[in-house]
Amino acid sequence: MERQDFLVEIGTEELPPNALRVLEQAFAAGIEAGLDKAALSHGALESFATPRRLAVRVKRLALRQPDQRVERRGPPVSAAFDADGAPTRAAQAFAASCAVAIEALERRTEAKGTFLYYTGVKAGAPTAELLPAIVQQALDALPVPRRMRWGASEAQFVRPVHWIVLLLGSTVVPARLLEIPAGAVTWGHRFHAPRPLRLARPGAYERVLAERGHVVANFALRRERIHSGVIEAASALGGRALVREALLDEVTALVEWPVPLAGRFEPRFLELPREVLISTLEDHQRYFPVERADGTLLPYFVAVANIDSREPAKVIEGNERVVRPRLADAAFFWAQDRKTALAARIEALDAVTFQARLGSLGDRARRIRALAVQMASALGQSSAALERAAMLCKCDLLTALVGEFPELQGTMGTHYAVADGEDREVAAAIGEHYLPRAAGDALPLTGTGTLLAVADKLDTLAGIFAIGEKPTGTKDPFGLRRAAIGLIRILLEKRIELDLAALLEHASRLARADIERIALGAGKPVPALPDAAGELYDYVFERLRAHYLEGQSATPDGTRAISTEMFDAVLARRPRSPLEFDARLAALRAFLALPEAASLTAANKRVANILKKSALADAPGESAAPVDPLLLVAPAERRLADALRPVQAAVGSALQRGDYAGALTELAGLRQAVDGFFDEVMVMDEDLRLRENRLALLRQMRTLFAGVADLSRLPG
Repeated sequence: MERQDFLVEIGTEELPPNALRVLEQAFAAGIEAGLDKAALSHGALESFATPRRLAVRVKRLALRQPDQRVERRGPPVSAAFDADGAPTRAAQAFAASCAVAIEALERRTEAKGTFLYYTGVKAGAPTAELLPAIVQQALDALPVPRRMRWGASEAQFVRPVHWIVLLLGSTVVPARLLEIPAGAVTWGHRFHAPRPLRLARPGAYERVLAERGHVVANFALRRERIHSGVIEAASALGGRALVREALLDEVTALVEWPVPLAGRFEPRFLELPREVLISTLEDHQRYFPVERADGTLLPYFVAVANIDSREPAKVIEGNERVVRPRLADAAFFWAQDRKTALAARIEALDAVTFQARLGSLGDRARRIRALAVQMASALGQSSAALERAAMLCKCDLLTALVGEFPELQGTMGTHYAVADGEDREVAAAIGEHYLPRAAGDALPLTGTGTLLAVADKLDTLAGIFAIGEKPTGTKDPFGLRRAAIGLIRILLEKRIELDLAALLEHASRLARADIERIALGAGKPVPALPDAAGELYDYVFERLRAHYLEGQSATPDGTRAISTEMFDAVLARRPRSPLEFDARLAALRAFLALPEAASLTAANKRVANILKKSALADAPGESAAPVDPLLLVAPAERRLADALRPVQAAVGSALQRGDYAGALTELAGLRQAVDGFFDEVMVMDEDLRLRENRLALLRQMRTLFAGVADLSRLPG
């Protein structure tokens, strides 16, 4: 089969840098999916992305679809021909739709009767005819939240499109996409190569752009070139570059022809807190800071220009001129803020609204303090440092520096607290209470910071749920998913045993009390507030699902260490804390490895189904009619009842100790008695008294097994 390389390039105005990698990967995935759906065989795909282009090159793409065997069932023969054997309109229409004579149709007898059938071969379409639709579908599927139109065009894309390349071998694929005709002409660097560049074939794409266009089209190659250039420039300054992965990706998405250049700033700015300098250089200027081997910053930075200037000194001078006023502002704000102690700002928190219905930052700080005190009491710890940190933790939001650099909230609070002479643990807790800020971020180190972080996240979750603003779909403006995941991570990874269900209830009560007080104070009717604690519990514990189920490696037999059914079986028991959940799940996993597990799991499912259909379909753990020993007439049911009695005591004792593995080990010993019961006893006996007594026995057994997890939810 004849094959050629294929290239598609979408040339645009500058694409959003933080979305460039995602757009590149999604475009390549869309092209590949379209080719596979069309049954077009091909070799490897390569994707390219720069600020002004998205491109995909497909190696050895087949120039035609393979022929396809077509088989269609038509009307029943009884409806296709009349009594005289003449074809009806149904037969004629079916034959016409297949483009054949009626005589060419065959008859097949099936279970439902005899039908007309058409079989034939559909010739594969030329690839050039299919490619425009495949590319268009890939463009339509890109994850672009909001598309734009430009000029008088009705086309929509993430940014205005200026050219399109569709090249199959050396031939342009005739198409018009986004109201732009496809061609074989690309464009290079906006300043270094302002003239059009003709591509002879897809294989020359990277070389033409690099040699004649001053563009490094491959994102990974451009990224590595920037990384090595920044490291080399910093080394020449006698230091080492701080290269944050996210910043490296962003800078790579901002330039097509990277040229690292070293600049400097006045040494006096080194008196600023390290985080202020780094935030100014990285977040505001997209520069890479430079530090000594001991970790102290040097008065240098490395910028990455998008042009190979004939006068690099002037480019460096421009970068230095831009960063100087930013650092001067930061130094001014730092000096001004330190004139007022953090503690002196506590009263002013009441004048700043956190959320209209939930009150001020002062209200929020007091709710956090109440939750922190409750946790300290439950853990038998002193709450003095916690209370102080709780009332100070939001005060840096009122400072000028955090107003200018909001990403430094908490961090600056720690610096100001240290400058004010606050206790070191209190100062550290102010910064730590925002942790973890994102997935994979560090957790708080101090005990005070840990509990303050938990309290802060509890208040965020409970307050926003109380006003009915819980996340919907992909929208989460208050960061509740992040708060819930951070809460779970802290309690699990730091092994803190707290009754999270009770804490969520307390946090919900505090939030509702403030909502009611604020409404009454404003002369408004008190809103009807549903008790959201149960719903909040479900929301928080559902965040555990990703923790346990995502990113697992398959075991040698192809299964997962933790399955969805195992997770749901434990969640059904409503554990009071993440640690309890973890212990129950570990015990269940160990139990399922026992030889008795399969039989007992199947028995539990059978019991659940029987009880569901009976009058004893109440949930596990609720009271049920006692078992009457005098009505145990079958030997197998007497053996089960006798076996349950000692196990019941042993399991109860194990559950009180939190020994869930021990409880399930005791239950594993019931296998023989349970199997014998189902082999020999008719539960739904005609004698109503015997039936109800046997159901009560099964209810007793199920309640016992459900003490750790609801085994009826497991496959079996």
